[in-house]
Amino acid sequence: MKTLRVVVPTPLPEELCELIERTEPRVEMVRDQALLPPQGHPGDHRGDESFTRTAEEQARFEKLIDSADALYGVPDQSPSQLKRTVEANRRLLWVHTTPAGGGGQVRAANLSQEQLERIAFTTSGGVHAQPLAEFAVFGVLAGMKDLARIQNDQRNRTWGERRTLSQMSSATVLVVGLGGIGRAVAGKLAALGARVIGAHRRQVEVSGVELIVPMEELAQAVAGADAIVLCLPSTTATHRVVSRTVLESVKPGATLVNVGRGTTVDEPALVEALAEGRIGFAALDVFDTEPLPVDSPLWEMPNVLVSPHAAAINGNEERLIAELFATNATRLLDGEPLRNRVNTVEFY
Repeated sequence: MKTLRVVVPTPLPEELCELIERTEPRVEMVRDQALLPPQGHPGDHRGDESFTRTAEEQARFEKLIDSADALYGVPDQSPSQLKRTVEANRRLLWVHTTPAGGGGQVRAANLSQEQLERIAFTTSGGVHAQPLAEFAVFGVLAGMKDLARIQNDQRNRTWGERRTLSQMSSATVLVVGLGGIGRAVAGKLAALGARVIGAHRRQVEVSGVELIVPMEELAQAVAGADAIVLCLPSTTATHRVVSRTVLESVKPGATLVNVGRGTTVDEPALVEALAEGRIGFAALDVFDTEPLPVDSPLWEMPNVLVSPHAAAINGNEERLIAELFATNATRLLDGEPLRNRVNTVEFY
């Protein structure tokens, strides 16, 4: 293939379209910004939810998509639109999903085996590792330094009593899931002096991790951890893997941080563990249902930090995704394996 016709069906600033074309001149970035919703913030891949197209504009939008060799993003971040596109466009070779967890979009499209084999799907995995790792460290420290009590005393203008606080340098932290995010988390925690152990589905080499236990031994592993950081994708195998049994096995007062996916935790059981103090503090960036329902007890729990799935957002995110896409475009054009290829069995 001499050139690659890439259609942009999701918000992407013009300067990043141009960056990709400069980086890989064999790529033609085809876009009509008038057909794309305006972004609400940097890295907003969905755009203004009130944005609509007329019937004529939607027809133009779909015609453009159906002319693509590759897509930069899932159309309107919609699995149903992805399915329509795949069925309409037999020339489509590659779809890059902009979220790190874009495998979930592919799974939700309910594509046939032939379609999954015909088209390469990739994600933006790795781009978000550093900001998520920083949030994870923040969450672990917030628990160890009793941030919730300090803030409560401040609100009540109470000069709180002096209490012993935990130290990272004498703590054991369990990192569950040692992909790109988990590896970045482990490295930062180890640099701060923590003893880091991991839970993963297979044995891997990870800098800073002293020991790796299989996921089947998660309940035993949490019993010895002062803090637990969840970095798991959403797959059939990880659904509620942090079960009631696991949560009942935690070391009393442990801190829990989730920067993976909310579906990996039994949320009602988590609420109970927090209410009983078995988990002393939780910093949560992801939830079973998003946005978090207004009637969720997590909102008002004093030992919970609710973050609106925003810990990964940073000023470099879109540029890093564009650079990753350009690198993969070169690999595709040169017949080399793509980075971050979606596993179309477990969809991560």
